[in-house]
Amino acid sequence: MIIRIAVESDIKGVLELQSLNLYGNLSPDELESGFVTTPITEEQILAIMAQTGLFVAEQDSKVVGYAYAGSWDYFSQWAIFPHMLDRLTRIDFQNERITANNSFQYGPVCIAKSLRGSGAFPRLFATMRSHMTAKYLIGTTFINQINQRSLKAHQKLDLTVIDEFEFNNNSYYSLAFPTQVS
Repeated sequence: MIIRIAVESDIKGVLELQSLNLYGNLSPDELESGFVTTPITEEQILAIMAQTGLFVAEQDSKVVGYAYAGSWDYFSQWAIFPHMLDRLTRIDFQNERITANNSFQYGPVCIAKSLRGSGAFPRLFATMRSHMTAKYLIGTTFINQINQRSLKAHQKLDLTVIDEFEFNNNSYYSLAFPTQVS
């Protein structure tokens, strides 16, 4: 498996993997295996790629995982992110006040069902984190509280729940992590 920064030829594979794991496309039983909630268009993918903010896992020439990471400006196009940032800027994480300048938003992240639990996710996360450390001190993300599989996977990587909030009749956790690994 190769973990790397995405290139334009990955877009089709990212969109296919997204479709297979999008909340609205899954049955209640399938949701228990994890899901992504934010549908991202090809145009939005190109914009995050311009920030070098899309990372993929590739196996046998196929995209089997992806992780987004970008500035709050990029993510502000979705209403949940300004709401989340407003809350986060009142929180200190590891003795640092979270700001739009010292933090970034990570996610969505998705791993093909056949590779969950295989170690692909930690490798993808580590690659994303190492690329973001040059610009940011803190990474943040949110997880729908009904997505317990995602919460457990992120807690194994030592992400810390720093807030809980409601948005559009859903309950979420906000998590944070330092970009520098000691």
